[in-house]
Amino acid sequence: MFYSGLIHLFDNVLDALEANFPDDIDWMLHHWGRIGEPTEGFGEWPTDATGDVHPVNCHSHNDYWRSVPLYAAIHAGCTGAEADVWLIDDELYVGHRRVTLVSNRTLQNLYINPLLELIEKQNPPVEFFPDEDYPVPVPVNNPLNGVFDVDPAQTFILLIDFKSAGPALWWKLDAQLAPLREKGYLTHFNGTAIIERPITIVGTGNAPFDLLTANHTYRDVFFDAPIDEMADLSSHWPNPNRAQDLTRGHNKHEPDLPDKEIPNNRIQTTIPEQVDLGHDMPGKSGSSSADIYGPFNSYYASTSFTRSIGRVWGSRLTQEQLQLIRGQIRGAHQRGLRVRYWGLPQWPIGLRNHVWHILIREGVDMLNVDDLRHATKRDWRRRKGLWY
Repeated sequence: MFYSGLIHLFDNVLDALEANFPDDIDWMLHHWGRIGEPTEGFGEWPTDATGDVHPVNCHSHNDYWRSVPLYAAIHAGCTGAEADVWLIDDELYVGHRRVTLVSNRTLQNLYINPLLELIEKQNPPVEFFPDEDYPVPVPVNNPLNGVFDVDPAQTFILLIDFKSAGPALWWKLDAQLAPLREKGYLTHFNGTAIIERPITIVGTGNAPFDLLTANHTYRDVFFDAPIDEMADLSSHWPNPNRAQDLTRGHNKHEPDLPDKEIPNNRIQTTIPEQVDLGHDMPGKSGSSSADIYGPFNSYYASTSFTRSIGRVWGSRLTQEQLQLIRGQIRGAHQRGLRVRYWGLPQWPIGLRNHVWHILIREGVDMLNVDDLRHATKRDWRRRKGLWY
């Protein structure tokens, strides 16, 4: 007993000595990059703002309600966020209802200026250029880095929900996007193809489809098309019981969120022959055909899950609901659009997670979420209970 106590005391003394007199490596690890040290400034890279953030295809619903709008979504890894916008006295304010609007919570303050600053940080001036020892020319069309440092090609989608009358708000939005446009940061249609850039702007709500598509040679605001009109129910699941069986089990190695890459056979980026570019198209309220929507004028195809698919009873979707989801996704992908459902069930948690899993399994491209942490940081499919 005496010897074991002596050994324990000796170990404690060694630990104390090591803590107070660390070796060179320990010292360097704790002092790297600190002000006044030889390594001052070594601890940061120019594009470190999102250095450890891995993007996932989730959309921050009602993002402006978060304690830190935009930045909380990006920190979680979401590749999209939503802002409800009102035009009042020639200014664009962000808020869910008019009564909640505050003078300094504008679209420019909460989203446009922060995005502009963040993209500029992700594209710092190049200090070193090729020389005679390394004669590689700098490409003229050097691609811009997006928000996420680990995946600079990933665009960030800002969904603008037009709360005020569409035409007046549209012209004000077009003017406020000028700084992003002039820097070349906006995804746009150039008359023949889609040029993807760090920021993609999508209009929904009262967004005027006819004004969004009026310019035939350049567009940098895309439409949120109604997926309800696109359902392709021409084919059905061969085994009506198999879908329900799959919902009760899954491959634990399957990714939690949809792949950010869209297969080339689903999304077109150049105009095929005999395609309508949206010339002289009517606004959304006056159109009855889904054929007017395509990747050159729209980005999302979306709808309210509860209103279109219906409520989920007994913690499982019916076969009719699954077939409708598949038909809508199939129809949207045939038109080159990305699918997003809003109005998803939020409680019980087990039901919410089940619906998330089903939508991703069936091919939804963007998951509409309120709970950023659970959607991006946890394996939410492991929660089997309905109430927890």
